Amino acid sequence: MDDDLWALIEPLLPPWPDGSPGPRPVPDRLCLQGILYVRHQDVAWQLLPPELGFGSGQTCWRRLDRWQKAGVFEQLHRILLAELHAVGELDWTRACVNGSHVRAKRGGRLNRSVPGRPAEDGQQTPPNGESRGR
Repeated sequence: MDDDLWALIEPLLPPWPDGSPGPRPVPDRLCLQGILYVRHQDVAWQLLPPELGFGSGQTCWRRLDRWQKAGVFEQLHRILLAELHAVGELDWTRACVNGSHVRAKRGGRLNRSVPGRPAEDGQQTPPNGESRGR
């Protein structure tokens, strides 16, 4: 990982809790490199080679979990998008939005008709979205 990317990431990382039990933690930058290695090489956490110096797979996984809960990667994503947008490097015509993680209010699809899809009773909803008289 180059120094410029690390300079963006480091300030986002939560500080190590004071008085934490156990040995001195593996430096954050090395843990992040271990995380990236596991994800890029598509290996199991327990197969992270210790000779690389990134700490154990469990150490890297715990750090990843801690950072995810702290919102580090969401913040980093926003920063990178803003920087790319500022220099005109984003092509918004190819953007994709996925709302599958959003909670469906009032039961979602069961309580509304979706044009072109079968309703609960198996009848097709007209493509123009007109109501079937319910």
